[in-house]
Parts: sequence; C-alpha cells; structure tokens
Amino acid sequence: MPEPTPATGALQKSSVLVTGATGHLGREVTARLRAQDAQVRALTRRRTGPRPGVESVTGDLTDPAAVRAALAGIDTVFLVWPLLDAGHAHGLVEVLTEVAPRVVYVSSAAIDDRAARQSDPIVQVHADMEALLHDTGLRTVVLRSDTLASNTRGWASQVRAGDVVAGPDITRTAVVDERDVADAAVAAVLGMREGGLDDETYVLTGPEPLGRAEQVSLLGAALRRPLRFEAVPAELARARMLADGRPEQLVEALITASLHRPESHRVTDHVERLTGRPSGTFARWAVDHAADFN
Repeated sequence: MPEPTPATGALQKSSVLVTGATGHLGREVTARLRAQDAQVRALTRRRTGPRPGVESVTGDLTDPAAVRAALAGIDTVFLVWPLLDAGHAHGLVEVLTEVAPRVVYVSSAAIDDRAARQSDPIVQVHADMEALLHDTGLRTVVLRSDTLASNTRGWASQVRAGDVVAGPDITRTAVVDERDVADAAVAAVLGMREGGLDDETYVLTGPEPLGRAEQVSLLGAALRRPLRFEAVPAELARARMLADGRPEQLVEALITASLHRPESHRVTDHVERLTGRPSGTFARWAVDHAADFN
C-alpha cells in the first residue's frame, strides 16, 4: 500500500517524472496520471506552455545534472529513451541508481530474447536499455509495446493531398493504441507503488496483426474515402525521408527495420492484465482520430 507520511499518517500521492512528455504517448500518460491525482513533473528538452497540474522542467536525459535535479522528490519515473544509442544512457542510469526511484520503461515488442543482436537499430537500443536498467538492480517494470497506432499520424499530409499513402512497407504486427499503452503505464506506475508489481515485463499488443495496407484501408473506412497503400522501394523511401528533413541516423534505422524486422503474429492479453479491459482495435483508433487526417 502507499506509504503514510510520518507526521500525519495520510497517504502520499505518487510523484512521477514523465519523460517524453510532449510526445503522443507522453501526453496520454501525463493526462491519466493527473486524473489519478498523481503529482506529475514533465521533463522536456524545450520549454513548453503551462499545463494545469503539471510541473514542467527543461532538461536532457543525456545530462546527468539535469536528470538529478528533475528527480528531486520523485518516487517513480516513466521512461522513454529518445536516442538510437544506449551508450548515451550510462549517465542517466548512474543517476537513477543513486536516487533509486521505481522505473516504468517503454520498450519494443520486437525484441527477440534469443538473439545475440536484434533485427534493427531501433529494437537493439531497446534491448540495450533493458539490459542497462536490469543490471542496476532498480525496481523496473518493462512495457514492450508493439507498433503504436499514433505512428500513422505521419501519413496525415499524404492523406490530405490524395488517396495514396506511399512509404516503405513494414511486416505485420499487432498495432496497439497508444491510449492502451498509456493506461497500462499508469497501472504499472500505481501498481509498483502499491507493491503489486516489481521487475516484470509485459508485451502490449493490439487485438490483431495488421500490415500497412490494412491500416491504410481501415483509416480510409474511418474517413469514408478509398485510401490505398503503395509500397516504395527502400532507396526511394530513403531519399524521400532525407528530403523531408528527417535525421540521417533515424532514416537508416527506419529503412533497416522495413527490410529486416520479422513479421509478428503475436497477440497478448497483457493490456487487459494491467488495465482490466482488452486492447482496442486500430479501426476504433482511426475513427477516434479521423480529424487528425482532415
């Protein structure tokens, strides 16, 4: 159960540092923590506007001094690692070890625990981060998330311009609604505080594997338009993403993932285990977010 304060015996609120707080997932987590009356501190790399009930601090996860300051009075960290190199996380992990908060880390469902090396740099950095966190002895719950439905927002400009979504094809996976991942993350944060969760790994998926063409078709149905997906060869996709201004390292990681990440038919009930309800469909996500594509 939550610890009472020494003076009053009253239950203390959870105090949570949310990293990646301005991203699609981080915003959902922040909103849900506030709804649970948790004390929320958002760590962002750039100053943001005020949000009711949220303390914002500016800092970078690669800056140990900034992390140490952001952790003052915090009992749990919701951790999203934003870089493609876990080597830059050693300073972060050292500070976490000193302060010893509980950690909920968002990882990748594509990790193969049997492999010496993962399929692509995106999955590899998650595997490396998991290893770093577990080696410290920190109380850590790992949420291995499948592909987030919110990633499809990257198609918005193409959808507004026409009926074709073009890009590198990706193998089928059980795309998961980021709202379900956020609900699971908050359940993990609160469950760790109450002593019900400790050093566990969950794999969060949607209810069915989907390919890009199926996602585009479902999005078209939500928009009541005949959208279709057009797979683009890797070299052309690379050139287009670089021309759009995406960082070269990220582009190479995305292309490698499109070429080498294996297909996954895995569907789990781990969202339901944590939240008490099954994960939602991509079709429902598309209906709920149709306005983002108009």
